[in-house]
Amino acid sequence: MIARIVLFFALVAVALMAPPPHYGYAPPAPVYHPPAKYDFDYTVKDEYSGNDFGHQESRDGYNTKGSYYVLLPDGRLQKVSYTVNGDSGFVAEVTYEGEAKYPVYKAPTYPPVYG
Repeated sequence: MIARIVLFFALVAVALMAPPPHYGYAPPAPVYHPPAKYDFDYTVKDEYSGNDFGHQESRDGYNTKGSYYVLLPDGRLQKVSYTVNGDSGFVAEVTYEGEAKYPVYKAPTYPPVYG
């Protein structure tokens, strides 16, 4: 019986010496993300549908430069060259190649309906 009482007090002493549980919020540790660095490009040229467009871009840290182009429905090629240097914002130069062409609209004709 005395052994049980000694064991009980020993367990109580161990429980009292344990640190209290920590409840609350701790902010996450800061995470370092290195500056972005990448290059990419793609082109699409489909003779059947007439689609012709592409894009190219490269970035090193806070400096980005690139260009893209698209064949417009009026037959012109629109080209956009751009840069972003730090906090300068998006700076673009837009140019067009070719002459706009607007074909004359011809209404569809339907065969006569016989009933």
